[in-house]
Amino acid sequence: MSTANTPQRSNARWWALALIALAQFIVIMDSSIIGVALPHMQADLGFTQSGLSWVFNAYVIALGGMLLLGGRLSDLFGPRRIFTTGWVVLAIGSLVAGFATDVGVELTGRVLQGVGSALIAPAALTMLMMLFGSNPKELTKAMAFYGAAAPAGGTAGVFLGGVITEFISWQWVFFINIPVAVIALIATGPLMPGGKPGAHGSVDVFGALTVTLGLAAVVFGIVRAEVAGWSSSEPWIAIGIGVVLLVIFFVSQKVKAEPLMRLSIFRSPNLASANVAQLLLGAAWIPMWFFLNLYLQQVLGFTAFPAGAALLPMTILIMIGIIALAPRIIAALGPKVPIVLGLLVFAVGLGWMSFIRPDGNYWVDAFGPSLLVAFGQVLAFIPSLETAISAAPAEEGGLASGIVNTSYQVGSALGLAVVTAVAASYGAGRLGNPEALTNGFSAAFIGAGVIALVGAVLTLITFRTRSGAPEPDSTEPSPVAG
Repeated sequence: MSTANTPQRSNARWWALALIALAQFIVIMDSSIIGVALPHMQADLGFTQSGLSWVFNAYVIALGGMLLLGGRLSDLFGPRRIFTTGWVVLAIGSLVAGFATDVGVELTGRVLQGVGSALIAPAALTMLMMLFGSNPKELTKAMAFYGAAAPAGGTAGVFLGGVITEFISWQWVFFINIPVAVIALIATGPLMPGGKPGAHGSVDVFGALTVTLGLAAVVFGIVRAEVAGWSSSEPWIAIGIGVVLLVIFFVSQKVKAEPLMRLSIFRSPNLASANVAQLLLGAAWIPMWFFLNLYLQQVLGFTAFPAGAALLPMTILIMIGIIALAPRIIAALGPKVPIVLGLLVFAVGLGWMSFIRPDGNYWVDAFGPSLLVAFGQVLAFIPSLETAISAAPAEEGGLASGIVNTSYQVGSALGLAVVTAVAASYGAGRLGNPEALTNGFSAAFIGAGVIALVGAVLTLITFRTRSGAPEPDSTEPSPVAG
């Protein structure tokens, strides 16, 4: 008999939600906290200018590529066990990255961090559904807290990275994970639902490898094109190898008896549409954050600490909006309208941001458009995330969690790679030339805005709505006994 709704368990659920939100915060923070520290790492470890981007890419690709495996393992062995394992792997990877003395060891640590996060993220989201899935109102509220942790982690990572690098050392952008992991491991036992594995079968290691290596090859080809040029065969060969590996992955998923990702899951109403929205949100949000930070530092002359502080208004708006506003909007309008409207607002904000000037200032050029973009994120993020999770059958909650997290992270990696190539072609690599940098960053914001606009159009066309009351088009899973 389930104890999920007893008063004691009901109180513990909200403490468990805090731990789940902390996990999401750390997963996203670890992709952004290294930004300000990169020049120091380059000097100490010997990274080349083009190779430096792989400190970011190694983490994001390992995370995005292994999330499906994390979701499958969560379904097979139980989310609490995989959640715990993920924190252990993340802590080990953080130690390796922090103590690294050369490029190879540093990237190995970042890959391990990504693998650990790929185990944590889908398991955390599965346990959120176990705890709150039986009550739609509580689920929306829980999703709001969970969703607020993602942009908070991304922006806080920039701020904390600046503080840590400036006042301690760059190694501590990795070591900061260790005490957090210890706290999470101690709290997991008493707070998190044990549940029972809902699936049986084997682990598709071949699928995990092909999708991860395929993504890595595609991103490498796009990033390499900045150096070798698009007329060179090198980036096209890498992209071609990546596409072949991804095709092999999808074919193997179709023919395998126990695939990593059961393709028929996308027959669930709106699951595919919601995942596309999440993918394009990531593809627009991460480039915006990345190049806005560069504009503040390389054009307006902000140092690390003020640049991080300048992004805090966005974080505050997103956290308040997602927690207080998003649930009410979803209850009133259902998921489709907020997703479409949010992506449109996102695109308009990025269009406004593209008018940045080389002799501008934060309050005129960045503050207003950044808040408009943040409001678009408030509207679109939670309804697309909740739909992507709740549309799947309960026994495949881990798979659905892995898919939606993969969509967002893959979108982030590919979006940043593509928009970076666009920005570079308009002068974003010409350090010391404010006009050229501004032209490149402006092109980046336009590119990200186009991505958001495409997301709005696709959602409008593909997202199905029910007649009658505007409620989310989903099948709510039943809680699993804790």
